[in-house]
Amino acid sequence: MAYTTIKKPSDYFNTVTYTGNGSSQSITGVGFQPDFTWIKHREDISNHRLFDAVRGANKNIKSNDTQAEITASDQLMSFDSDGFTLGADGSVNGIGSAGVCSWNWLASNTTASNTDGSITSTVSANTTSGFSIVSYTGTGANATVGHGLGVTPKIIFWKRRDNTAGAVNWIVQSTLFGNQTKLVLNTTEAFSTNATFSQTNNWDSLTIDLKTYEGQNSSSATYIAYCFAEKKGFSKFGSYTGNGNADGTFVYTGFKPAWVMIKNTTSATSWLMKDNKRTSSGFNPIDKRMFANETSAESTAEDIDFVSNGFKMRTSGANPNVSGGSFIYMAFADEPLVGDNPATAR
Repeated sequence: MAYTTIKKPSDYFNTVTYTGNGSSQSITGVGFQPDFTWIKHREDISNHRLFDAVRGANKNIKSNDTQAEITASDQLMSFDSDGFTLGADGSVNGIGSAGVCSWNWLASNTTASNTDGSITSTVSANTTSGFSIVSYTGTGANATVGHGLGVTPKIIFWKRRDNTAGAVNWIVQSTLFGNQTKLVLNTTEAFSTNATFSQTNNWDSLTIDLKTYEGQNSSSATYIAYCFAEKKGFSKFGSYTGNGNADGTFVYTGFKPAWVMIKNTTSATSWLMKDNKRTSSGFNPIDKRMFANETSAESTAEDIDFVSNGFKMRTSGANPNVSGGSFIYMAFADEPLVGDNPATAR
């Protein structure tokens, strides 16, 4: 029996790097029409810019900032059959920028009205890969909202889109955490818990629980939520403990990773991002890093090996492997360990 029903993970998630040209250009090689594209300059101090097809092309939010959604006419112009088209804006397509990175996810390439919750949402969902994009308007009272996945999501990223409240943090919650516990994507904050946060133990196969926290459900406020359910052989969301050793902790995922994001949950550290397209040698170690909550350019540090069945720390660095540190991670597959397209060690 195959380990995964997803024979080719890059049909649902793919990292593509490109060179900016300061003019309109189409970026191809994604392998599908993305519904969610996350762009960051590798060489420059610049904001992360996140685009999705539910909000509409050219509407960006920044993972490193509290800023509300911005509409820009010359950034990501459209989502295309094999990638996306860019305008001339230097933040995503600066001339002479030899290194820009895009991380791309497939939802459904369509949207639908979802009435499973007490709040009607607009959803683009892929039940095969376990990813959905959910847009809704808050009520300021306890509520539920449909996510379209058909199974309980394991991790959700929320961002308030409107600017009427000023600065509002990103909210990250997971069934991996304690109930009504959150992290903040745009900061280094450790866990915090509050009775106004969503109750993760009330998430189910149809809906997300909402309380009254301004980052999730203020009256008349608009929100976007990126919802992820774990899919065997394609995605893994979990936790591990660091050992503070260059012969570091090994994390089993059941596949060779293509992309990993890691956060220390008990101390103030950044959200580390690694992928298989940005390495010095093209092979292990995966030595290039960026941080979801920082504007900093790509740097070389905190080596990790991507192997056939998981990833292994090759650093004693505090960010991914401090001794006794508690970490959570998200990982998406390059190749499954078992199936019609099995992984091999790098």
